[in-house]
Amino acid sequence: MHRALPSLRVLPRRFQSTAATKSSQRAKSSQEIYEKEKRYGAHNYMPIPVALSRGSGIYVHDVEGKKYMDCLSAYSSVNQGHCHPKIVEALIDQAQTLALTSRAFYNDALGEYEEFITSLFNFDKVLPMNTGVEAGETACKLARRWAYDVKGVPVNEARIVFAENNFWGRTLAAVSSSTDPDCYQRFGPYMPGFSIVPYNDLEALEMEFQANPNTAAFMVEPIQGEAGVMVPDDGYLRGVRDLCTKHNVLWIADEVQTGLARTGKMLAVDHENVQPDLLLLGKALSGGLYPVSAVLANDEVMLTIRPGEHGSTFGGNPIACKVAIAALSVLIEEKLAENAARLGPIMQNELKKLPSDIVTNVRGKGLLIAMVIKDTKDYNAWEMCLRLRDNGVLAKPTHGDIIRFAPPLVINDAQLEECLEVIEKTVKSFL
Repeated sequence: MHRALPSLRVLPRRFQSTAATKSSQRAKSSQEIYEKEKRYGAHNYMPIPVALSRGSGIYVHDVEGKKYMDCLSAYSSVNQGHCHPKIVEALIDQAQTLALTSRAFYNDALGEYEEFITSLFNFDKVLPMNTGVEAGETACKLARRWAYDVKGVPVNEARIVFAENNFWGRTLAAVSSSTDPDCYQRFGPYMPGFSIVPYNDLEALEMEFQANPNTAAFMVEPIQGEAGVMVPDDGYLRGVRDLCTKHNVLWIADEVQTGLARTGKMLAVDHENVQPDLLLLGKALSGGLYPVSAVLANDEVMLTIRPGEHGSTFGGNPIACKVAIAALSVLIEEKLAENAARLGPIMQNELKKLPSDIVTNVRGKGLLIAMVIKDTKDYNAWEMCLRLRDNGVLAKPTHGDIIRFAPPLVINDAQLEECLEVIEKTVKSFL
């Protein structure tokens, strides 16, 4: 039921803009922050209980001033480190100049950004959006339109194939392609025209293509992040490329989490030197400072959507463009992919030395690493993350028994060594 609204909305006194009231608005303790979110916010997340107020590089601080190493990087959004000065400067400079025009008009930042990113990743065109899931939705629309206009699929019969255990967001299209009950249960009816195949199974993928000649696209994460950092067999991505070419199916590579230097290459597909038909980017495309995502494709695909058929008020706004150029430049100039390639194996090797009766598996690529924890009555991955927090390292479980480690890629040798010491101390404390 709807509550009656007051006849005149008045700004609450505690939010009126005086220096004194601004100061009093700030919660004085972590517990106050937890309680305020519980009282006023939707209960759609269960965060690790730590209330952060500032960050720099690989470190964040809570409201009480305690310092932590961030080993999640906002799900790989902060690959360049928290509040990277070059990206912050780009954001502030543009915000003080021109923030938003919508796409009703041209602006002097978008073309520059479009040239920069298409040249960097070797595509004809980019369609700018704001979030990773918007990039996924855009790719699905492009694939369907391409299927009708270019491949010749009968209208409304195009199919898109997804890998089992995929995760690309929470929209109705994304949950319709999910195999995780937490994502899709009781959100139906679901989007039609989607199929699921096992991940890392080329034989099953080809059988799906053969059975459904109206298939428009196969959308897959090169490494499945939310599923628990599932790394495919060598040759899988090359096989996907070959099968999609053979069956005239578009390959959509969801690199929102795995892209932009995280796995030791600029893109995860670069490990097998293959190029998808559509590339999805987000998260670290802004260094964590602003919602920015992108869909890259060549003209045959991108130009099937014409004026008025898809867009976004904020997509391609001047701030987003300048921030993305700066964020990509930092990755290149600071050689962050190379740093991930060098330090990732060190981290994996050290984690594999931990007691096997607690840590049952370690896997990953670059600085995207999963540590699988044995779930017992005495401890589990959640309890492990709480103790890691107490010891100064922040991480979060996924799929119950898996802890994902993804520190900012600016981490150095000494910091990684310190981080590994904390993890070892924490794991052994459960013995």
